[in-house]
Amino acid sequence: MTTRMSQQEQQRRTCDAFRSTALSTYELWLRYFSLGGNAGEEEVDAYLYSSLLLPAFERDMLALAVNEYIADQPPPPRAPYSGREGPPAL
Repeated sequence: MTTRMSQQEQQRRTCDAFRSTALSTYELWLRYFSLGGNAGEEEVDAYLYSSLLLPAFERDMLALAVNEYIADQPPPPRAPYSGREGPPAL
């Protein structure tokens, strides 16, 4: 059984993910548009600031654009352990 999230929850979580990136709204819109998204830059901007809801396909394409950008980023640096085998046993 699959539980569908509400439009507002998807919007909130997509916006949170977008805000965690260094992308401008325009850069995100370019990525989204290149993937096949149909909304204009102003509509995407309004969606990101919660003043417009988009249809499911457009929301999913925008989420894909954000997620692909995040996946393309190098992982953040990790703190090293003093030993060569990794973290200490607890």
